[in-house]
Amino acid sequence: MSATKILIIPGSLRTGSHNAKLAAVAAYAFDQAGVDVTRISLADFPLPIYDGDLQAKSGVPKHAINLKRMIGAHDGVLIVSPEYNASVPPLLKNAIDWVSRVHELHEPRGEVFRNRVFALAGASQSRLGAARALQALRLILTSCHANVIASQLTLAFADQAYDDMDRLKHEGDIAALKELVRQLIDVSQRMM
Repeated sequence: MSATKILIIPGSLRTGSHNAKLAAVAAYAFDQAGVDVTRISLADFPLPIYDGDLQAKSGVPKHAINLKRMIGAHDGVLIVSPEYNASVPPLLKNAIDWVSRVHELHEPRGEVFRNRVFALAGASQSRLGAARALQALRLILTSCHANVIASQLTLAFADQAYDDMDRLKHEGDIAALKELVRQLIDVSQRMM
């Protein structure tokens, strides 16, 4: 059996982002679990705001196609999302909207969501730890027919969650990350 491949997508481009830091911590955890892990930045896939008229006129942008192919090259995907006004940040929502429009030869539109397993994590300085954003993101992904695992990590008080070496320091957060990693790998392997 080939190695399980996991893609990590941070939903923030901000310098010093708690979610980018959490994505790095998660990448290390997946690496330690023995899977092949790739962490990307949505900055490498710049997309215009989704507009059906733009799509009709110019087609789906090449960066949306490339992002869809990147997702498709992996068995499982972890999305690490910040929370903006109790919801998903526009950068992440826009990327999902465009990827859901990619229709490649011999493949139904949205097939990339149906054939992979997704996991969710989010960090926030609030006590809710991006839980509302993850709830909204779960709804968005399931409406795209994605399989989203039950385990998720909501990292509360993210500005106080790391030690001096940028590792999670609270046992509850460490346990939640381990469970998310285990479940995403297990379900991804069963779907291979």
